Amino acid sequence: MKDTQLVEALRDAVGSQWVLDAEVDRTVYAYDASPRHRALPDVVVLPASTGEVQAVVRLAAERGVPVVPRGQATNLSGGTVPAEGGIVLSLNRMNRFLELDRENLTATVEPGVITAELHRRVEAEGLFYPPDPGSVAVSTLGGNVAENAGGLRGLKYGVTGDYVIGLEAVLPDGDRIVTGGKNVKDVAGYDLTQLLVGSEGTLGIVTRITVRLLPLPAHRQVALAVYHDLEQAARSVERIIAGRIIPATLEFLDRGTIEAVEAFAHVGLPTDAEALLLLAQDGPEEQVARDVAAAAAICREEGAVRVEVGRTPEEGDRLMAARRAALSALARMRPTTILEDATVPRSRLVEMLRAIQGAAARHRLTICTFGHAGDGNLHPTCLTDERDEEEAERVEAAFEEIFRAAIELGGTITGEHGVGLSKREYLEWKLGPAGVAVMTAIKDALDPRHLLNPGKIFPRSTPRRLVVRQG
Repeated sequence: MKDTQLVEALRDAVGSQWVLDAEVDRTVYAYDASPRHRALPDVVVLPASTGEVQAVVRLAAERGVPVVPRGQATNLSGGTVPAEGGIVLSLNRMNRFLELDRENLTATVEPGVITAELHRRVEAEGLFYPPDPGSVAVSTLGGNVAENAGGLRGLKYGVTGDYVIGLEAVLPDGDRIVTGGKNVKDVAGYDLTQLLVGSEGTLGIVTRITVRLLPLPAHRQVALAVYHDLEQAARSVERIIAGRIIPATLEFLDRGTIEAVEAFAHVGLPTDAEALLLLAQDGPEEQVARDVAAAAAICREEGAVRVEVGRTPEEGDRLMAARRAALSALARMRPTTILEDATVPRSRLVEMLRAIQGAAARHRLTICTFGHAGDGNLHPTCLTDERDEEEAERVEAAFEEIFRAAIELGGTITGEHGVGLSKREYLEWKLGPAGVAVMTAIKDALDPRHLLNPGKIFPRSTPRRLVVRQG
């Protein structure tokens, strides 16, 4: 039920035009990019400064009202859905690029800056910010930090948390903390920066971010390997990594994804192929040429029917853009698209692909798979219709099998999308009861009333028993 006194106090804090309480406005903030999760907030607030965030959080704390921070809501785990109502705190007005420090090779931004805009700003100066989630054109740095987002360059360069060196954040009681800074080394106390990265907005609201930058790679080359056998592609990935070649990007697409992307993007992908590997390497020209040639040789040895090397930079950009469009392309096929990100050690890719195919067959579902094969992060994507309750039950059963297989293969339930609402019941499979208890203790210490993004990450029911086979 709407608290009219709270709404008026919020208007006093941030200005009337930045407080939305009409149902038509609240509906826009009832969902994110994940299907199946929707809930209306009681009110939406759009602050413009850290001080305004503090004021909103303090008003909420006084009344015991939940606060759900939100950027562009591109996450795929229900992380920004206001599951228990309350205030949705949209940080999109806090979108200033605050500093580019050319001497220390850092950039400092507000959480609402679009990731691709950060790329453009630093690359114009010959610098490089590697994390590039698939939603790079629309996602925000604040969202990337909350989810510890990865992306297509994760194999060589890692994820968002590898580049975040300092944060400003508002805690659940409204206090402000500053963590880290521009120091290359800083071991003063617990690493609060990394505690907040990937916490999915459950421990604090990030209001300023400092990231480290690298020199922009001098050269880049893309190669495409075409297979008539899906497992040959997976074995190529395993051998490329075992051969100590670390490409910047090593992406996998199965036949269903290839057909959907080609129909969507028209970039000339071979729709008769069972699988593709898209490889990119960057760095000094001689090393790039050597690595790409060696990887291409492995692909041919493993059965690739065609390997195209030395495409122009423009062609490479088009192929990468097509890969980024995979989710959008698949989403055109049926009313509901459910994408997950089971991740396994790279040496277990073939087994994971078999497990996904087996789950799809047993439950009579269409599951297309693409993803960052180089770092073992696959995106099995189910094309379904959530209005069909019987089919929805089969989808849940299939993904439970896929998560179970990932854990049994030494992997995890999520490589880069976060736990959110979608995977909270599986968290104990990965962490065990003791691990969940440690996380709960941290949450209780910082947010004893669980007002900040409630309902996310932590299981709400007793998880199904999972016995991991040894050996």
